[in-house]
Amino acid sequence: MRIAYICQSYPPMISGASLAVQRLAEGMAARDHVVLVMTASERGEAYTEEFDNLKVRRLRAFQNPLRVDQSFLLWDRNIISAEFKEFKLQILHFHDPLNLGVAGLVTARRLQIPVALTLHQVPRFVSAYLPNVPALQNTVESGLWSYGRWLLQQCEKVIVPSHAIAEEIHSHDIQRPNVISNGIDLHTFNPDPPDPSERETLCLRYGLDPDLPVVLHVGRLDVDKQANLVIRASAQAINQVDAQLLIVGDGRQREELIELCANLGIGKICHFPGFVETNGDLPGLYRLAAVFVTASEIETQGLVILEAMASGLPVVAIKATCIPELVQDNVNGYLSQPGEVGQMSEQVLRILMSPNRAKEMGRVSRALAQEHSIDKSIDNHEELYQSIHINST
Repeated sequence: MRIAYICQSYPPMISGASLAVQRLAEGMAARDHVVLVMTASERGEAYTEEFDNLKVRRLRAFQNPLRVDQSFLLWDRNIISAEFKEFKLQILHFHDPLNLGVAGLVTARRLQIPVALTLHQVPRFVSAYLPNVPALQNTVESGLWSYGRWLLQQCEKVIVPSHAIAEEIHSHDIQRPNVISNGIDLHTFNPDPPDPSERETLCLRYGLDPDLPVVLHVGRLDVDKQANLVIRASAQAINQVDAQLLIVGDGRQREELIELCANLGIGKICHFPGFVETNGDLPGLYRLAAVFVTASEIETQGLVILEAMASGLPVVAIKATCIPELVQDNVNGYLSQPGEVGQMSEQVLRILMSPNRAKEMGRVSRALAQEHSIDKSIDNHEELYQSIHINST
């Protein structure tokens, strides 16, 4: 098949959605499908990359003022139309419900090309960026759900990565979407270091104390991810047991969070290395951690949670959205109520003080992550594409 993916960002621009699209595009290309990716250029100017069975067309874009190291696109319908015709497109799968994605949808409809959409957000997640004014939040969410009902009706198939998100969408008078995990590379993220000296090497490289357990957070450092709660909970735990905090990622709140650590008296044992590459040290940083902690309440699946689980870590997370589908309370980690920093701190402390129990939780995490292998995800997407391609011919 000849498949096009449209997404607002694509590596080297990093987000959960961009990584999901990259794995899918490369996986389909490896299975001898011919793949086109259309996305924003991280350089500003347009350029194209070509690999075996995979073409990445990066369109002229502008710096996103709300996100670090991200770009955004305007309407590029003429370029999309020309690309689709030249490519002889058979399936469009878009991951951007605005701007570029809608331009692709309109073009595909005109060319009678079947369309699939994966949703990586739902309207209430937007509220994290709005002022805390209920009337404003409700109005915006209501408008977005109305738009969403229209958009989803234009697609042959709609995909979400978790059952909780599928049910939320269905509860707004929309047909229940297909659930397909975004998948995780179980070879890249695994509990077994390729070199016995990996921990020593990484501790030296990142300024970590090799004798202290590591509390790890990985993710975008913006207000909606609530890394501040992770820091506050970790500070309370660290006051009772010797440990150190590693915050991997970048975002608009990074400097503010560094200052928070200093104000809480844990600045000297908190480490902020910034963004770390998946094909670099990130898998090893997961492996050297004792526990993974996140306070995000806006996940449609939780890529970093899956990465931690695949790496054999117990997880402390929030009981919200789809997260209980990955983190089973008191089985492979603990779930805290939203906003309950004290509860989260107690759970982190419990893991740090019970290394044998933590190892057992980590083994369960790895087993649960294997149900989300990238190969299974690609199998399920391939089957879905074949069904809509057959129905359209």
